[in-house]
Amino acid sequence: MNLPPIVQDFVLHFGEMGSRWGINRTVGQIYALLFVADRPLNAEEITERLGFSRSNVSMGLKELQGWNLVRLQHLPGDRRDYFTTPEDIWTIVRTLVEERKKREIDPTLSVLRDILMQQPGSAEERHAQDRMSEMLELIELLDGWYADMRRLDTVRLVQLMKLGTKVQRVLDFGDRLGFGGRAKPSKEDPE
Repeated sequence: MNLPPIVQDFVLHFGEMGSRWGINRTVGQIYALLFVADRPLNAEEITERLGFSRSNVSMGLKELQGWNLVRLQHLPGDRRDYFTTPEDIWTIVRTLVEERKKREIDPTLSVLRDILMQQPGSAEERHAQDRMSEMLELIELLDGWYADMRRLDTVRLVQLMKLGTKVQRVLDFGDRLGFGGRAKPSKEDPE
């Protein structure tokens, strides 16, 4: 790698984390480099800085474009493609969450709904459907919460996140005023 030590540490770590998040190490390192770069980079510069083959860089950039995590730019007088990440970290987070939702949550919801529409043929299938119904309820609740959070502007979202457990006090106060709307407790929840 042809990177300053601090940048190299970040790029290497991000590659390792990327492999845990479901992207390959190369893609994670390309993204990390673009994220900390002070200007858009072209594929040749990425290849030189990371020491990857040109084909690996091209494939990695295509994958990142498929995730909507990099932006293609053209510079005046230069025919090469340059790549950068959004400047706003919240735009990146929102994009990641939306893309993961499309790839992971939406298909799971579809499968669960399809399975639950089927007529069970045995007690074992009825039990399995009951469990899947609980899972569907939870995922739909989270999906609805995500839809609400997605509509918040960044300032409000940050304020909400900073509230943390203080939200519990608001909910307790609402319960005392009679505005409670507690979800039905699970078997493991203490009453």
